[in-house]
Amino acid sequence: MAVRHAALCVVEAEEAVEELRTELAEAGITLPSLGLDPVSLAREAPCPLVELGRCSVETARRLAAALR
Repeated sequence: MAVRHAALCVVEAEEAVEELRTELAEAGITLPSLGLDPVSLAREAPCPLVELGRCSVETARRLAAALR
């Protein structure tokens, strides 16, 4: 049961990353490091975190504008 739950958590996190990547792309924004945090996946029962990573100042400003 715990293994299945962990697998579902990983799938859900991967889907969230792809959804975010798609929406950001539609806004003309690319976060090069967007993905799943590998450390959070290393646990026996993974509980993944989304890693947004670093971006340029220009990208940060575009992201802030898109959120307004």
